[in-house]
Amino acid sequence: MTISSFRNYLTEEDKVAYFTFGRMNPPTAGHEKLLDALAKQAGRNDYFVFVSQSQDSKKNPLNYNQKVKHIRKMFPRHARRVMINKKIRTAFDALTFLYDKGYRSIVMTVGSDRVNEFKTLLNKYNGQKANHGFYNFQSIEIASAGARDPDAEGVEGMSASKLRKFASDNQFASFAQGLSSSLSNKDAKKLFMDVRQGMGLKEETLFKRHVELEPVSDIREEFVKGNLFDLGDTVVVKSSDEMGTITHLGTNYLVVQIDEDKTVRKWLDDVVKVEVKEDKVPKNLQKALGRRRISTK
Repeated sequence: MTISSFRNYLTEEDKVAYFTFGRMNPPTAGHEKLLDALAKQAGRNDYFVFVSQSQDSKKNPLNYNQKVKHIRKMFPRHARRVMINKKIRTAFDALTFLYDKGYRSIVMTVGSDRVNEFKTLLNKYNGQKANHGFYNFQSIEIASAGARDPDAEGVEGMSASKLRKFASDNQFASFAQGLSSSLSNKDAKKLFMDVRQGMGLKEETLFKRHVELEPVSDIREEFVKGNLFDLGDTVVVKSSDEMGTITHLGTNYLVVQIDEDKTVRKWLDDVVKVEVKEDKVPKNLQKALGRRRISTK
């Protein structure tokens, strides 16, 4: 073996890939924690995000292409790591793909409740030819993301099952609370409608049922239309009488700068917008404003 060949051999032996595989139908804030944990665990190593291709109206309303598109938009930091390959339908297919790419050790990141399950399954077929192909890794490790699987069914956490229920019940405000804060209002609404469509629910139902929505949903709808708040607006926090400036518009919340050292995140109905004029600051806001020369109308 030449020196060059030996170096390539050592490089191949040390090549490690980190990955996760999930349904993410639809993607949620819980999946963001999973992907952030995956990236942190990978460090400078390569990491990959694979998603299933199952589609049905009950548990998998988004088709494969829709799902990849929404995941990439919701988690832009990880967008380039989200694979689109219709040959990869299972976690075993993902392992075969990674093995064929030259990786010889892999680490799979999953929710804490699935660590033992995947540790048994993936090692069972290591070095065995099967329908999914062949892989023979030096090591297969399963790492916990530190939380339960966000794809799991049930009521714990903000799971995909809860978001599907909110979409089915036409509760957009509740649905939006389970999404990443990086997703725009427009994209949140698009995801909501794609999920409803995949569940066999007609788009016009959303508009017909506006009068039946809870008050918080009415507020959310007005916010989406751009009728409530804008960046730079001055608002008062109801619970504390603190005055501040809006610095970020989330999907269903606001980030308000109170002073140089204090920023708060508030739901839409936690604040009241005010018009400002000079030298008319209410006494109950003096403490919150400090030396700021802003006043309410």
